Amino acid sequence: MPADQQAPREVYQVVEAYGTKRFRISGEVYESSVLVFPERTIAWNVARFDDMKPADFEPILESAEGIEILLLGCGERMQLVSQELRGPLRAAGVVIEPMDTGAAARTFNLLLSEDRQVAAALIALS
Repeated sequence: MPADQQAPREVYQVVEAYGTKRFRISGEVYESSVLVFPERTIAWNVARFDDMKPADFEPILESAEGIEILLLGCGERMQLVSQELRGPLRAAGVVIEPMDTGAAARTFNLLLSEDRQVAAALIALS
């Protein structure tokens, strides 16, 4: 395989369902907000958009998965992301796209199916 091409992924995370304080991702249920990477999902200790801090995005910045796009599911509605939150991601070459959580989940599945380097930070609906 040429050096500029990636091997196809064998395991994709798929957001199958979401609801009040719950996600089902690739058959596993999470009862909290989540960070969804192409090949893994972890619980995310963010309950509300207004409580986010730059440190909450460290798993994205520390990821070896080469994330280029971070879809931020803000909850029930899209909200603007402050420069304080956006700055460290931008400096690392990660574009953050805020939207409501449902739209972020659907967009994650779509972009991942296109082999994009995408992750989703999904705040659980209350």
